[in-house]
Amino acid sequence: MSNQGYDEELRSERQYVASLYGRLDTERVRVSEAYAGALRGEGFALSDREVSAGTKAREMARLKIADEGLCFGRLDALSGDRSYVGRIGLFDEENDYEPLVLDWRAPASRAFYCATGASPEGMARRRQFRTLGRDVLDFTDEVFGRPESAGERGDAALLAAVNAPRGEGMRDIVATIQAEQDEIIRLDHAGVLVVEGGPGTGKTAVALHRVAYLLYTKRERMERRGVLVIGPSSGFLDHIGRVLPSLGETSAVFATPGGLVAGLSTEREDAPRVQRLKGSLAILDVLAAAVTDRQELPAAPEPIELDDVTVPLDAEVAAAAREVARDSGLLHNEAKAVFGREVIAALAERAVDRIGAGWLPEDDEHTRPEMLKNARRDLEASEELSAVLERLWPTLTPQRLLADLYASPERLRAAGADPALFRADADAWTVSDVPLLDEAVELLGHDRTAERREAERRRLARKEYAERVLEIVEVEDDHDDYEFALRPTDVLMAEELADRFAERDERDLAERAAADREWTYGHVVVDEAQELSEMDWRVLMRRCPSRSFTVVGDLAQRRSPSGARSWDAMLSRYVADRWVYRKLTVNYRTPAEIMAVAASVLASFAPDVVPPESVRACGVRPWARRLSEVDMEDAVAEFVRAESGREGTSVVIGPPGMPGAIAPSAAKGLEYDAVLVVEPERILADGPSGEAELYVALTRATQRLGVLYSGRLPKVLRGLDSGRRTPDVYLRCV
Repeated sequence: MSNQGYDEELRSERQYVASLYGRLDTERVRVSEAYAGALRGEGFALSDREVSAGTKAREMARLKIADEGLCFGRLDALSGDRSYVGRIGLFDEENDYEPLVLDWRAPASRAFYCATGASPEGMARRRQFRTLGRDVLDFTDEVFGRPESAGERGDAALLAAVNAPRGEGMRDIVATIQAEQDEIIRLDHAGVLVVEGGPGTGKTAVALHRVAYLLYTKRERMERRGVLVIGPSSGFLDHIGRVLPSLGETSAVFATPGGLVAGLSTEREDAPRVQRLKGSLAILDVLAAAVTDRQELPAAPEPIELDDVTVPLDAEVAAAAREVARDSGLLHNEAKAVFGREVIAALAERAVDRIGAGWLPEDDEHTRPEMLKNARRDLEASEELSAVLERLWPTLTPQRLLADLYASPERLRAAGADPALFRADADAWTVSDVPLLDEAVELLGHDRTAERREAERRRLARKEYAERVLEIVEVEDDHDDYEFALRPTDVLMAEELADRFAERDERDLAERAAADREWTYGHVVVDEAQELSEMDWRVLMRRCPSRSFTVVGDLAQRRSPSGARSWDAMLSRYVADRWVYRKLTVNYRTPAEIMAVAASVLASFAPDVVPPESVRACGVRPWARRLSEVDMEDAVAEFVRAESGREGTSVVIGPPGMPGAIAPSAAKGLEYDAVLVVEPERILADGPSGEAELYVALTRATQRLGVLYSGRLPKVLRGLDSGRRTPDVYLRCV
């Protein structure tokens, strides 16, 4: 195409895209007052007429999409038809809803990702736009059928995307989805899908785009129950949090493994040995035994005083009552009522026997039943007996059960637990405790106290609001003859008005799901899934009985001692062989120069794993430099200072506890333009997963990688450029 022809085409595309924004921005979008405030905070101008209640939150995301670039490509069919592809679908309401932009998830858009020169799928041309906000800067064409295009893929847009400086948070990849990724995103499988891939292969992006695709194709089921997205850390969730909203989807709930119990959020970790103990299914027997151990018998008879007699609650009475309670099949807290009822019945018999000794016949049909009734009533009202019953069969919360267990060597021994579980700060919860707390609910019964308290709080808030509404109505209707008029409060009390709206739950899906342990999701995404223990999987399977999962991870990056060593071992007990596996093989993040260094580390601990092939080289070699410990701090500060003046992001990764650095575990799933790894030898020495940790640290960089060390450079990194003079590490890859 000549320069003149290109300029005309570019001008035409700019005008078309501008008209799309005009149509999208001028259509009447009605949003709730709360979302209107949020939109105005984002810089969107909304008139009062454009604000009303009841519109879904998706409208907010829809407006924000326009600001990020709605349309990113064009397809020209052999038939002469032309269609544009974008983040959401857009239709011309004035022209029989003619499609102006195809949603990237629509079947008609699939050719944009899958057409090749060898298999053009009826397409003559694929055009990809390069945009900045709302401006079309450039485009690249791939014309199918021309000899020079055979076997080629228009990679200009892809390379521009992977080379671009990273910003705050992950962005969607809808403009550059590759064929192997698209096949996974659109895979028609209703059960568990496992997607494995090395660093930079786009596992997370594929999983999130698959969620958006499922919400598009199965909207009714998925949106009603929502989607749960599990990530390794709160930082990771912040990083990926904008992807789904940018695609117009707001029905996802984000959580970490340490946040799956309502009211608790932790990222604290146990020692490796304790992680293994708590993560194994063998802990189920310990928990069951810990509950049984709390159903005690009195060491000596407990005297229970009544008005006319004192009766002993001894081991014989308690044992018989305990057997009946256990045989009831009820959970611990629910069975407590059975235990108490049986104890009271036995003690009432003893009380009547003692009171009536010598004068009340055993077969008395009148006096004895009345005396038993009175004795039971007195026992039920006895605070002394209630205290004894609470000691013998206490009402337990999951937190109390575990805290008491961890803090007592005697209780650990009685439950058959490893002494390593003992800790003095028993209620300082760790990530490994979360599935145990959740499991304890299955043994103790669900405590509805917090739910009832929250329901009462909301009821009172509705009542207070209704009272204010009625007061306003009365003031507005006040006039000379009002004393003869029928007032609102004459026919309607505030509580009645509040109750009329009781069924309206104004909380969004995330709030409702987080407050309800029994909430079940339409789909669950698990990122960094290799880190999840057997106990973690039990929690997640409860949250999704339909077993609709997208599981992404890399077994070679496993750092948790209780994590997965094979996918089948974790999943087969829940879905047998009804799960499918896909592998991503291309690294879109890490340049070949950096991946070569990381591959040598991978080979040292996982020689059978083939590293992903990098899609690009950047021309800048990673480097290493030895410094004294005194000079290390200045060198780190120099790196931070130099990178702060450049586009993109940077990070210092070091062993746990190093000032100014984050640990490799905190960098999992994240990416940065520049990475400085400090003291790799100490990272390797930090437990049995040290090699995997170093592998993670080395593969976070998209452009530049440097290594600083004070002792000796690990053998697996000997290939780094370690000359006397530090290379210019701040060159940008091109």
